[in-house]
Amino acid sequence: MMGALDRIPWWMMSISDHLSRICEDIYQLILPLPFALNHVNVYLLRGDEGWTVLDCGLHTAEAAAIWSEAKQALGIQAKDLSQIILTHAHPDHYGMAGMMQKEAEAEGRELPVYLSVEEAAFAELMWKRAPHAKLMYRHLLQCGMPEETVREVSDTEHFTRKGTFPQANFAGFLMPGSQKRIGNRNCEVIAAPGHSEGQVIFYDEEDQLLFCGDHVLIKITPNIGFWPKSRPDPLGRYLASLKTLSAVKVSRALPGHRAIIQDWRGRLAELSAHHDARLAKTLLACEPPATAYEVAAQLFDPTRFTPHEWRFAMVEALAHLECLRVRGRLRRRGETVWQYERVN
Repeated sequence: MMGALDRIPWWMMSISDHLSRICEDIYQLILPLPFALNHVNVYLLRGDEGWTVLDCGLHTAEAAAIWSEAKQALGIQAKDLSQIILTHAHPDHYGMAGMMQKEAEAEGRELPVYLSVEEAAFAELMWKRAPHAKLMYRHLLQCGMPEETVREVSDTEHFTRKGTFPQANFAGFLMPGSQKRIGNRNCEVIAAPGHSEGQVIFYDEEDQLLFCGDHVLIKITPNIGFWPKSRPDPLGRYLASLKTLSAVKVSRALPGHRAIIQDWRGRLAELSAHHDARLAKTLLACEPPATAYEVAAQLFDPTRFTPHEWRFAMVEALAHLECLRVRGRLRRRGETVWQYERVN
């Protein structure tokens, strides 16, 4: 199904191509994205108190139209929604939360939005106050990216930010280790750092069902990046999280992109092995000493990237460099431009 989705233009699909029933109380809605990763999975859970929306999609005209069709197909009005739960505040998961709130308000219902404390701070910084573009500009220069390329990359952020309007208001925060009622399911809130600082995922132990956001994806690897304001070593924390999650009994994991994950532990092992191999290549790329931009050009094929994609390649290369630095395999020198060299 996912292979077909990657090939068929969105405007040629019917709502049945986007909306599918996972089980009695859970529906998956696939919404389009104007990026290389061309869709995001949103989940709708029916409960006694109304419907929960788990992640929201980017606010574009196309996604909003499909959302409207999905509500009609399921017989949902905006007032039937009870809450919005966000795994994290990246625009493809957060973008339509504010629009959904406005729709509910127009029908006389308050629609609360919940996310983690860290992700609320990220949304405030990135989408509401928007100083991130300037921070990212300096960050990419520090990585050794040529200024002309930095300008091209930075120009894409304005378009992405537009997809988060109107901004959502947050009703409360999701605390790792706590329980959250989602539909009629009692789910444990689990911290899932790496792809986003404060990402949380949700585990229903009774059904061994996990809503895993962008923490674990099938066939593709989540982007683990070292961004401006990142806490130290996001890749190290991500790999540690994979080890912890391997002890969780999961029969099905419902991800933010691509297909449902059936072999949970097998996929975790594949992701760990992928990053071990990438770390080895990164270490080799620092002989002789190199900037993050130079390393990224060795790890990836820059001729295939749009400016938007170059940004993700850069921060992912930097996350691997920083992981090796924390492990004592590399040292970083320079202030204006960082350069990494191997430690003998």
